[in-house]
Amino acid sequence: MRRRRYPSDTTNAEWALIEPLLPTPACESPTGGRPEKHPRREIVDAIRYVVDTGCKWRALPVDFPPWRTVWGFMARWAAAGVIGQIRDQLAGRIRREMGKGPRAVATVIDSQSVKAAETVSRTSRGYDPGKKINGRKRHLVVDTRGLPLLVMVTPADLHDSAAAKEVLFRLRLMHPEITIVWADSAYAGKLVTWAKKYLNLTIKPVSRPRDASGFVVLPRRWVVERSLAWMMHARRHARDYERLVQHSETLITWAAITLMTRRLARRGATPSWPRKPAPASG
Repeated sequence: MRRRRYPSDTTNAEWALIEPLLPTPACESPTGGRPEKHPRREIVDAIRYVVDTGCKWRALPVDFPPWRTVWGFMARWAAAGVIGQIRDQLAGRIRREMGKGPRAVATVIDSQSVKAAETVSRTSRGYDPGKKINGRKRHLVVDTRGLPLLVMVTPADLHDSAAAKEVLFRLRLMHPEITIVWADSAYAGKLVTWAKKYLNLTIKPVSRPRDASGFVVLPRRWVVERSLAWMMHARRHARDYERLVQHSETLITWAAITLMTRRLARRGATPSWPRKPAPASG
């Protein structure tokens, strides 16, 4: 094990929260497989380093595992839904410590347009005339405490109301317990009727006061705006560099996971996840 030297490295308390939520290595499964060459903690630390510093994958420091190995784990875990499960487990843990139920019923949605690097193809980027940004748009759904539930990345030229149908459809599949979604005026209109009819979701737009000038803190909406600001603390998300939108969504989720593990570690939380079943013998 290498010496922990970077601010993005997991502490022992954070690793105790993450390790039980990772899938069982193939070599320990009944079907068997090749033993993993590099410790998983090194893989997780390398992913967090990329997210935190914004460096290129090829520019990973030499004390981490090879960048292709790290990238491969990131992509496989994302494709298997592992990252989303870790996010949901950590969010439920924080909600329980707050005295709330582990599953949210009220949520807040908003979007953020960011510039895209030259590595992003024309097919997955667009121009947002409102923000004057050529790039991608991040659609984020959080609970009333700002904990992330879903992130979806689209071209920036896709209007919020158009993207919201796909976002809300995914949200309904992943979290059938949700009943209310707070949003800004871009989600008003026909979308409210559509969501109620087909998804049984109530969209409640929160509009900016007509006589307001300058910056105004709006009820409910400030929660998701704060969460977007939290994600921007990770330098990888100052703009979008990922060739595939699913990898962009994954690295945004990793930034949220880092925030949640640090919050739990500061509170002195001890892991209480169910034990993994022992691999079958023979």
